[in-house]
Amino acid sequence: PSPQGPAAMAAPLKRCLLRRRDGREQHGVAASCLRELRDKASVILALDKAKEPITLVLAEDGTIVDDEDYFLCLPSNTKFVALAKNEKWSSKNLDSGTAWPSESADEVDSAAEKWKQLARQLKDDLSNIILMSEEDLQVLTDVPRSDLAEELAQSQTKVQVLQDTLQQVLDRREEERQSRQLLELYLQALKNEDSILSKVAESEAGPRREMDVVDTGTSSTSTSAKTVLSDQILAALKEKPAPELCLDSQDLELVLKEDTQALASALRWDKQRAEALQQACDQELSKRLQQVQTLHSLRSMSKGKKTLPWGDWPSSKRKK
Repeated sequence: PSPQGPAAMAAPLKRCLLRRRDGREQHGVAASCLRELRDKASVILALDKAKEPITLVLAEDGTIVDDEDYFLCLPSNTKFVALAKNEKWSSKNLDSGTAWPSESADEVDSAAEKWKQLARQLKDDLSNIILMSEEDLQVLTDVPRSDLAEELAQSQTKVQVLQDTLQQVLDRREEERQSRQLLELYLQALKNEDSILSKVAESEAGPRREMDVVDTGTSSTSTSAKTVLSDQILAALKEKPAPELCLDSQDLELVLKEDTQALASALRWDKQRAEALQQACDQELSKRLQQVQTLHSLRSMSKGKKTLPWGDWPSSKRKK
């Protein structure tokens, strides 16, 4: 028998991923048992004696791992969070750094960061509501009231009014979209009727070969034009009815700056339809900016008074 005795029968090294509760860095650690992993965690994470003993929990759900047999049953590359003395694991820690660099964790991080970033925009200037996309408005509407109140440093009562306002903006845009769809259906019906009448007139006058050629708007010159718009914007433009209503103002500006031929090529539309889309985006952007300017003018006129909604919210000059 080996002089090492039972040590020779020790479990093979298990690869583990380790990080602190609020840390951004993850460490790869190999350990044969839970005690060894705990000891290595203290050294690698540079924890002082005052913060020991540390507790190891599963990063996935916060399960405390304090049983050697359970540790040995865990698969390789299990993710652990090291908690110092008196620290507790919480799912909210995902927002502050314990989310691991996986696809699902990235989504949690980005979603949490997104609503906080949008909340800061409203904290700077509530008129930014007008400039937001429908997706951003929905994100802020869905945030728990207590979380949004904490981020904005406002009472839950005010935040409830704010979220009601956000929902009203969404509802108004949806109503406008439905109105436009009804108008488009009406205009399309008139167009179809005119088309039928013109075809009847053509058949009576005799066939013309020239009419067999249809301009699809995808000429060879269009293939050379490239768009710089993101796939997300293009998808919204192509798939959503009245897409100018769902985009935020920055995206509307990008659509306006885009070369019309490149836009038509990317959407596989004819140039006339692309021009109509850009015109609709231009009108929507102008309307929003006019609304913001009006609000700012009213705010300036009523400075020192509380006649306007949100008059006592912190505000700053909007960057242009």
